[in-house]
Amino acid sequence: MIESGYAVEAIVAMAAVTVFLRALPFLGAPWLKRYPLIGRLGRFLPSAIMTLLLLDTLRGAMAHNAAGAWQELVAIVVAIVLQGRTRQPLFSILIATALYVVFRNVPFFS
Repeated sequence: MIESGYAVEAIVAMAAVTVFLRALPFLGAPWLKRYPLIGRLGRFLPSAIMTLLLLDTLRGAMAHNAAGAWQELVAIVVAIVLQGRTRQPLFSILIATALYVVFRNVPFFS
């Protein structure tokens, strides 16, 4: 069995590394702002990453869900429409996620 002192030291070390990695973007922001490439990446990458995540989700849904990917597609369309109308990302994500959860958990939609 692991000694309690060793376990505490390991947890403290992991917590320190986690805090450092979370703080790193804020610590490096002033240095990174000097480079125009970073600004261009900051405008382009979030959309590209979200697109890749959506495509991966759809691929997984088509392979593992007997009902197909219609539930995911409807939730994605709702999120895109809400985002286009409201320009509130948190609201769009929340509503689309809630709709998807209803689709997956209410027997009527399965």
